[in-house]
Amino acid sequence: MPGWNFADVWEVIAEQLPDAPAQVHGERRYTWSEMDTRANGIAKWLIGLGVEKQDKVAHYLYNGPEYLESLFGMWKAGLVPVNTNYRYQDNELLYLWDNADAVAVVFHGAFTERIENLRDRTPKVKAWLWVDDGSGPCPDWAHPYEDAAKSASERTVAPWGRDGDDLYMLYTGGTTGMPKGVMWRQDDLFMILHQMAGAFPETADLDIIRGRATLPGPVGLPVCPLMHGTGALISFQVLSSAGCVVTLTQRNFSIEEMLDTIQREKVNMMALVGDAFAKPWLRAMDENPGRWDISSLFAVVSSGVMFSNETKKGLLGHHPAMMIMDGFSSSEALGMGSSVSTGGSAAETAKFMVTDRTRVLTEDGRDIVAGSGEIGLLAVKGRNPLGYYKDDEKSAKTFKIIDGERYCIPGDYAQVEADGSLKVLGRGSVCINTGGEKVFPEEVEEAIKTFPAVRDAVVVGVPDEKFGEAITAVVELAPGETLDEAAIITHVKGQLAHYKAPKRVLPVPTIGRAANGKVDYKRLKEHAAGELGVVA
Repeated sequence: MPGWNFADVWEVIAEQLPDAPAQVHGERRYTWSEMDTRANGIAKWLIGLGVEKQDKVAHYLYNGPEYLESLFGMWKAGLVPVNTNYRYQDNELLYLWDNADAVAVVFHGAFTERIENLRDRTPKVKAWLWVDDGSGPCPDWAHPYEDAAKSASERTVAPWGRDGDDLYMLYTGGTTGMPKGVMWRQDDLFMILHQMAGAFPETADLDIIRGRATLPGPVGLPVCPLMHGTGALISFQVLSSAGCVVTLTQRNFSIEEMLDTIQREKVNMMALVGDAFAKPWLRAMDENPGRWDISSLFAVVSSGVMFSNETKKGLLGHHPAMMIMDGFSSSEALGMGSSVSTGGSAAETAKFMVTDRTRVLTEDGRDIVAGSGEIGLLAVKGRNPLGYYKDDEKSAKTFKIIDGERYCIPGDYAQVEADGSLKVLGRGSVCINTGGEKVFPEEVEEAIKTFPAVRDAVVVGVPDEKFGEAITAVVELAPGETLDEAAIITHVKGQLAHYKAPKRVLPVPTIGRAANGKVDYKRLKEHAAGELGVVA
């Protein structure tokens, strides 16, 4: 049906502001006209494969201009982009591409050898589009990306056209099972991403875009990978506002590159993932006063992992004029809650304001009473995904009709405080049952991370004869620090009910967070159990 389509919007911006910057990656710079033209080439090449409307095309890429440029081309061609976690091993890649029914894969040359070993087990993939990253020559079974990008001299439109029902497929991280493809209609996603920008009508009207695209928009920096929702969605928002997306060139996070880039490109908006990125940022600013000018930043968005109150306060001390926004969202439920911190105050960690789309429900469907102390499941209504790709059972459990409206219930538990705010507790899948009490790891983790010697922490439940599960903390210490187990336990007891404090605290060299800030609870639980001599 008609509706907002990102390719339509971006084409109008390219017509209105052809010479404005659209993408920057180190020395590489592309104007809106150049990105549009190159995306036409990608669309033409894909259509030439004999694809059909809404066929799936996978990205297997690090951050760089080719990611968003090829995604633009896929949407031009009425195809569905599929994100691939570049940290996946062989079986995970095979599962993902098979589950997604991917007909083509766009990949960086660095992954050539891995793909070479998988090709005979990917019968659905018709073609491979090779992005040169200096790691070696293009294999004879792939097509050079640059040749495709330069193949069109005019706008490419697929025979089947495009509309607001065209999809963006965002695979979950798989932290609670195998990754699932969340099917977002472009019209729904566009409206959710721009609801704070204001005043986009329910009916798509490209003249509104023409009227707004008179000057270049904001400069946005997704510090996290574009393969994850946090990085991708802020990029869509920036581009749809006629802005420019800047990506970092190093494939391992460098705080120096991030800060140099903010200063050089005068970045206005930045997306990162909680303390995994923010703590190194604060440490660098504290240790190098006056080295970096970050005054251009007006908004820092974090999603996916809690952003500690102390870190927010420290960063705002360096730049009081910026806003730090914690977004409480998941791949299938955007906008469940938000928290905004400014130089005047830093919002409490894990405390979000309820939106008009959010409810907290008991398992029998009753609304949690504010201030009651009861725990319930978060539900968000309104524009939500169509469901999970090829998983009707999981879709039916997650997307439900309540009081005549469709809600998404992704599995996050919370309490409603007396002032109406949310206190997010975490996913039920990692909830610990200790002595009959339910304890949510994230609440305990945040308390532990306020201990000065701790850089990062994860809390798991280890089998225990007395308690059923014993709360066990796995901590990564700050450089030069040594473990004081008793002090950490006492510190947590000073903030939370005593039964929530860990029975044991175990040090590890690194928590091993993924680029989206998430952790492998199963792996760390097995590690803790092994250290304590029990079977997980």
